[in-house]
Amino acid sequence: MATENLSKYDKSAIPNLNNYRFGIVVSEWNSDITENLCQGAIDTLKEHGATDENIIRWNVPGSYELIYGCTRMVGTQELDAVIAIGNVIQGETKHFDFVCDGVTQGIKDLNVQQDIPVIFCVLTDNTKQQSIDRSGGKFGNKGIECAVAAIKMAVLKRETE
Repeated sequence: MATENLSKYDKSAIPNLNNYRFGIVVSEWNSDITENLCQGAIDTLKEHGATDENIIRWNVPGSYELIYGCTRMVGTQELDAVIAIGNVIQGETKHFDFVCDGVTQGIKDLNVQQDIPVIFCVLTDNTKQQSIDRSGGKFGNKGIECAVAAIKMAVLKRETE
């Protein structure tokens, strides 16, 4: 379990993003969590030079639908990276396991099959409090971390084309 703020990073190592385009697909389920994650990601991209015009956001109903949303975004937009943002909280049934596994495998498949990196920003927590702690709470904001990962992968993509 995380015991410190994980959103700290070396800002001087991040390039200016004024020529990069990013997509963000956000689950509407547990929107209080996913909106915090999305805002952390957008703020981080903008802090490093991305403009509103170069950040495309689409919403989908739930985390399972992130796969389709990301697939369509990758297939229809000219982007350097996509961030898939969702939140699944353990309940009393196996539904949690099926959704988490499906989303994880689906996003992994996109990274193997497509030429645009798709970043996994899906919190899969046991409790709502754990999600709060990781979406702007005491452990930072995973949206920030995922934006940094998207930036690094976008740079890698361009460097290796």
